[in-house]
Amino acid sequence: MADTEIKKDVKVAEPKQKIQVDLEVDTSIKDLGINPYAKLIHMARAVDAWRIFPRLFLTVYIVLLYKCVIWYMNLGSPTMEQSGLISIVVGAGAAWFGLYTGTSKSKK
Repeated sequence: MADTEIKKDVKVAEPKQKIQVDLEVDTSIKDLGINPYAKLIHMARAVDAWRIFPRLFLTVYIVLLYKCVIWYMNLGSPTMEQSGLISIVVGAGAAWFGLYTGTSKSKK
């Protein structure tokens, strides 16, 4: 019963004025000449296709991981903080690898 009472009290606003808009669009083709950024765009697409930056980041991570693990294994009795550091470095590697393999260059 409460629902029917609420529906009766609600007033719907009616439009007071209708407006018609005319729009002119220029669809003619304009010759702007040679694109001065064509070579830069081509290079950017090549860098994207080669996936240089993700591979560079993974290479740096692998070196970091190797050096950290060797350092950790040479410790006599590692503390909790040192174990936590190695755990974070290894966990970050799993995230990096997941992001790298989860992206593809064929997304269009």
